[in-house]
Amino acid sequence: MSESSGGDAADSRSGTDSPDATDAADTTDSASDAPDSAPGSAAAAPPEGAAVVVCFDMDGVLVDSEDYWHVAEREEILPRVLADGSDSPELDEVTGMYYGEIYDYLAEHYEVVVDRDEFMTLYDETAESIYGERVELLDGARAFVDELRDAGVPVALVSSSPRDWIEVVLDRFALAFDLIAPAEEFDGPGKPEPGLYEEAIRDLGGTIDRAVAVEDSENGVLAAARSGAYTIAVRDDHNAATDLSAADEVVDRDDPEALFASVRQSTRTIRESVSGSNGNSG
Repeated sequence: MSESSGGDAADSRSGTDSPDATDAADTTDSASDAPDSAPGSAAAAPPEGAAVVVCFDMDGVLVDSEDYWHVAEREEILPRVLADGSDSPELDEVTGMYYGEIYDYLAEHYEVVVDRDEFMTLYDETAESIYGERVELLDGARAFVDELRDAGVPVALVSSSPRDWIEVVLDRFALAFDLIAPAEEFDGPGKPEPGLYEEAIRDLGGTIDRAVAVEDSENGVLAAARSGAYTIAVRDDHNAATDLSAADEVVDRDDPEALFASVRQSTRTIRESVSGSNGNSG
């Protein structure tokens, strides 16, 4: 992982309505410099009073790429990958997974007619168009990430997309995070398993009881929730029927200010609950 250019979070795991926005100062925590390292290299336990940290998924949260991926997978990729007339997966089965693991999943459960290299090439070629030309950034996302970081809240991008795809998005939209955590660089299973989030939270200098994660897929929500992070799911047209019940709360993606307010409120609630303070210390 490298540096690159609510609800009642502590007391309830049952979900809440989106809270009103709070001042940026409410999220302020004392944070050490984010590590510039590969996954797993920052394994030391964080100090007592570690900062509340925030982790964002990329696809379907910060950019609307899932709108394009779902069409491409249904109409172009899966018909070329699977045998004619064979069963085909529901997209929720694979959405949010690293594409190398998607191939393994399909090979195990369905009749695949291409090898791994061809499969990966299909995804890479599709990604070039989706990220380089088509996706749009969530309104206000860049300013909100900057707001969190300026207030001392370490922020990570925790994505099943490979680093090459991520860098296209970062460059196009001038996004910067304290940590980039692609699943391909994690030495272990990706989403829906929790390890990728656990590692990212540690590398940010946080602990699972002081972490907020924002996701949109069933696999991503499961990974975040299983890690112990307070999990906010975003609902949009592409995941209208997706099971997001593992999340602590669900917010509509078409209301970015409600999403940002939920992140602000959850970080504040976590800090107050864990520290036993009035929110003025971390």
